[in-house]
Amino acid sequence: MKYSADSVWENKDEYDIAVVGAGHAGCEAALAAARLGFRTVMFTVSVDSIALMPCNPNIGGSSKGHLVREVDALGGEMGKVIDRTFIQSKMLNKSKGPAVHSLRAQADKADYSREMRRVLENQENLDIRQMEVTDILADHGKVTGVQTYSGAIYRVKAVVLCTGTYLKARCIYGDVSTNTGPNGLQSANYLTESLKALGIEMYRFKTGTPARIDRNSVDFSKMEEQKGDERVVPFSFTTDPEDVQIDQVSCWLTYTNEKTHEIIRANLDRSPLFSGAIEGTGPRYCPSIEDKVVKFPDRDRHQVFIEPEGLHTNEMYVGGMSSSLPEDVQYAMYRSVPGLEHAKIVRNAYAIEYDCIDARQLKSTLEFKKIEGLFSGGQFNGSSGYEEAAAQGLIAGINAARKLQGKEGIVIDRSQGYIGVLIDDLVTKESHEPYRMMTSRAEYRLLLRQDNADLRLTKIGYEIGLISRERYEKLLEKEKMIEEEIRRAEHTNIGTSPEVQSLLQSLGSTPLTSGTTLAELIRRPELSYEKLAQIDKNRVDLPYDVIEQVDINIKYDGYIKRQMRQVEQFKKMENRKIPDDINYDEVKSLRIEAKQKLNQIRPSSIGQASRISGVSPADISVLLVYLKS
Repeated sequence: MKYSADSVWENKDEYDIAVVGAGHAGCEAALAAARLGFRTVMFTVSVDSIALMPCNPNIGGSSKGHLVREVDALGGEMGKVIDRTFIQSKMLNKSKGPAVHSLRAQADKADYSREMRRVLENQENLDIRQMEVTDILADHGKVTGVQTYSGAIYRVKAVVLCTGTYLKARCIYGDVSTNTGPNGLQSANYLTESLKALGIEMYRFKTGTPARIDRNSVDFSKMEEQKGDERVVPFSFTTDPEDVQIDQVSCWLTYTNEKTHEIIRANLDRSPLFSGAIEGTGPRYCPSIEDKVVKFPDRDRHQVFIEPEGLHTNEMYVGGMSSSLPEDVQYAMYRSVPGLEHAKIVRNAYAIEYDCIDARQLKSTLEFKKIEGLFSGGQFNGSSGYEEAAAQGLIAGINAARKLQGKEGIVIDRSQGYIGVLIDDLVTKESHEPYRMMTSRAEYRLLLRQDNADLRLTKIGYEIGLISRERYEKLLEKEKMIEEEIRRAEHTNIGTSPEVQSLLQSLGSTPLTSGTTLAELIRRPELSYEKLAQIDKNRVDLPYDVIEQVDINIKYDGYIKRQMRQVEQFKKMENRKIPDDINYDEVKSLRIEAKQKLNQIRPSSIGQASRISGVSPADISVLLVYLKS
């Protein structure tokens, strides 16, 4: 193997928890474990890959912005770091309702990685080790340590796997195939066999990235300029909004055309994606440009976003045109796009294959069902995206620490956060492609808005130990201000004075025929708390985030109450726990498929059982009767 028996030795440094990987999941896992008081060692194949953004240079986006806000509300780091290193920020979906508003920020990739590394290096209880972990050591189904490529054994009580896209990674474009991780970094080639030996089932997934081009070779006059928001909203609830009002860089929008598509169609036989050279399954919702052209033949153009990789580099990211086509074809297709006629490629586009797991092998706490003390987070769990990774890494790190504290693991349920939806989907539902978070996956998305993530989750973060007393008390004060102002609006009477009628007319709202309350006026679609300031004589100055909550809670009151009733029903199902030792084969009248799926996934509650593919409502009824008896 990679080391002889003589070279195996035991490292005497005392650690409680080992985190394998230093991507977005590994960073959050290591910080959480260390901040909860446990001696933590984080392994990475390269310290230069810490918090690396090997693909798109941004944090957030539709539904992903929700995840970043939730990570911050629980005490994670991603939101704070992007607030310090962004170069453009936009609130997406502003023309729609608040449930789907999502913050997205372009990052200076190098600065983001550098800043996260600085946080890690200065975190008490945390050491960073550049070394490949090759074996997970376990005894009688319980983790005892890890072994590295050099033969060193580190004895720990819990391990968090956050290997991302590095396990047996292979980068491919055209006929070129290299056994490396993203950005040409070293892959991790040995750990897979150790995991298989422990009985862990592995998948082979694929993702990809577009080319990076030289800014000096781009003709921006043929593109549409995309500017950031005039007023920037921070990701972290701890960031002072005034600190993020900076001069922002622009992104640019252009489009593919029929010539682009002809070039791609003519070379599909040279694409490893279609020739069979790529074995892994790619993400449905982030397809390569080859996939788009083949699957949407009626589309005569596709959006292409030209985004800067940072302030101190000329590299530009060609968003929307990831590919694994040969280098000569890449040049031809990129140069067919308006503004890119003379584009010079700095880094070729490529696809990357990697080993990951079927996440149904995990509990909702992200601990492996069969191996006590072994946790898992990030793309290794079959998901995609930096934000999904960070969310899982945070929960896995928290629960590894709580395991050692002798406490019950933290599970965010589907009614509490997008993190709950993400993890529940991963550990419950069969997936044959990288999982991506979307607002449509959240049943209670009107309650799970990004603007109220602190109100939903900061109390949990405080109870865990990752939120300070000061921050918690500020939250309680915010809650009090919101409740008092909503109550005041509900009891503030507005008459039919000329001033009122004039304001309503100027705002395109129907005049009053009789008196009403301030809250009833706010509920009109064309009005808002802010627009009615002129006729609300008793209002006091309130922070923007409080005003935002008052406006949303009053305006959507009926819908919010309806979803809360739905959540009550959901909670009843979630609270109907299923004994760990239940033998589904003994449950009469359960269909064979249901028995197989239930035995495989071992759901913790009736609610989780009801979301398993292959388990019908009739099966749930049978199960409920059995549990009662």
